[in-house]
Amino acid sequence: MIHIFTTGGTIEGIDCPDSEDVPGTVSAPIDNFLKTANVLFPYILERAFQKDSRTITSGDRKILLEKIKNSSNGKILITHGTYTMAKTASYLGQANLQKTIVLVGSFILGSSDYSDVPFNLGYAISSLQFLKPDVYIAMNGTIFHWNNVAKNLETNRFERKNE
Repeated sequence: MIHIFTTGGTIEGIDCPDSEDVPGTVSAPIDNFLKTANVLFPYILERAFQKDSRTITSGDRKILLEKIKNSSNGKILITHGTYTMAKTASYLGQANLQKTIVLVGSFILGSSDYSDVPFNLGYAISSLQFLKPDVYIAMNGTIFHWNNVAKNLETNRFERKNE
């Protein structure tokens, strides 16, 4: 069983840094992607919060950490905005949770015709099933370890810090 926590971000169609938690349903866009893909694996979908990642606070990260700790599942997928994804991954990695945790997002709104959401989401889910317990970011066909990743704002890509 995979426990999916949603936090908002471009992957869920949220791109407004001035917003606080966005009211609405529990991550219908992510659920729609999974239903369209006709996935067979069991999953739980839970909204942690729904924000542009530029507005995520340390308090939000604590809430997410507690939800992960309280989950009985050892495989955790987190949908997250890309602006602060590396910061959240580092926060969770330092907690040494002994679970396999993969954060995923998108650079193109999930509602766009040419969004990278389907590929990134599928890649992250597949990777989650094979990775060892730790915290990772899965973006655009690459896996990054939590302590060796940064978002390059010039190229709008993630890269390893030590390369």
